[in-house]
Amino acid sequence: MKKLIFASLIFSLALGAAAYAQAPGDYGPGWGMGWGRGMGWGPGMGPGMMRGGPGPYGQPPCAGWGGPGAAQSQVTEENAKTAVQQYADKYFKGYKIERILPFVAMSGMTMYQAELTGPDGESRILHVNPWGNVMPFGGPQAHAK
Repeated sequence: MKKLIFASLIFSLALGAAAYAQAPGDYGPGWGMGWGRGMGWGPGMGPGMMRGGPGPYGQPPCAGWGGPGAAQSQVTEENAKTAVQQYADKYFKGYKIERILPFVAMSGMTMYQAELTGPDGESRILHVNPWGNVMPFGGPQAHAK
């Protein structure tokens, strides 16, 4: 009989701890030890990975999918061209923009691909994400002559 009472007490405590950890909003600590905790990797970066953020049921994963900054407008082709030219002036001296092509990312948002040509005939490809950030894509390519 004592074993049954002890087992039910342990089960109740475990169930209560699980419910507390999964509480919505700012009530529970979340599951797990957080990013970077455990295995001797340092203090971590906040609550457990399974916990959402502020709000009644956690926060959306990132901007662009209903998260903070979702109201920010997408970049236009003119803005993308300006951003690419500024990036090329800073990092790729002497490169000229050949063309800018729009494409749809997996998220359904429009991105741009810029093809640059260098002074010695080499080319570079840059991507501009929906928020206007310029990212190099791949390495230099030599034109076949």
